[in-house]
Amino acid sequence: MGANDDSTTRPTCHIGVFLPVGSQLLDMACIDIFATMSYEYFSVLGDMAPPPILKLAPSVKISYISTVQPDEFIEMTANLKIRCTHHLSDPEVQPGKLDVVLVPGPDPRSVYDEASLAWLRGHAVYEKVDVLSVCTGIYICGEAGLLKGKRVCGPRGLQKELKARFEGATWAGKEMRWVQDGNFWSCGGVTNGNDLVSAYCRQSRFFSGPVAEFGLALTDTGDRGQRYDKGQTAFTLGIVWQVLKALVLGFGKKKPE
Repeated sequence: MGANDDSTTRPTCHIGVFLPVGSQLLDMACIDIFATMSYEYFSVLGDMAPPPILKLAPSVKISYISTVQPDEFIEMTANLKIRCTHHLSDPEVQPGKLDVVLVPGPDPRSVYDEASLAWLRGHAVYEKVDVLSVCTGIYICGEAGLLKGKRVCGPRGLQKELKARFEGATWAGKEMRWVQDGNFWSCGGVTNGNDLVSAYCRQSRFFSGPVAEFGLALTDTGDRGQRYDKGQTAFTLGIVWQVLKALVLGFGKKKPE
């Protein structure tokens, strides 16, 4: 903290990253946008951080919550492990104690125990707690019963499967990178988490306009629109074209002797 910082009056945003079974690293990377908008980050920038913006910046606390014990490691993709800070039973991260719960996407085939689902469900019933689902995080949220009656996203290429599996939700993931419905925010795949967090910070009670825009300028995020530039047909045809090219390239390779 800076010498002139009054930590007793500075607001704090406590964010819990929920990782019951690990996740895709790119899905979780959007947490750094929150960290970049913090007083803690701005205060080490020196003259780069204008004093009026520094004064408005909240303190940001980030906890990594899982089914393993604190100081044990959580498996991520890209051969990375991160350290758990809290078991989901810890008093500090119980429902209502967090401001934001970020749910990055795990393997969609993952199975979750009832304690994990109850923990997430418990936070979602608090209107003051915002739940942000990234990519296949929508599967955990669906299993916890958070989607019924909501307008939601999820990965663009999995909309048909998601609609069949979690009935009662309105699926907007073919057209939208992210959507908000009450205190539940959801987005499409991987780097759409950056779009989601950028949009959230612009509307969040924790980050004033100048703080949000300064943080987004630093991270170079928040410029993509909510609606995809390409329609679903163009998106699908693009994938099909790459598959055909791969088949041609594979056919032309010589078999190893």
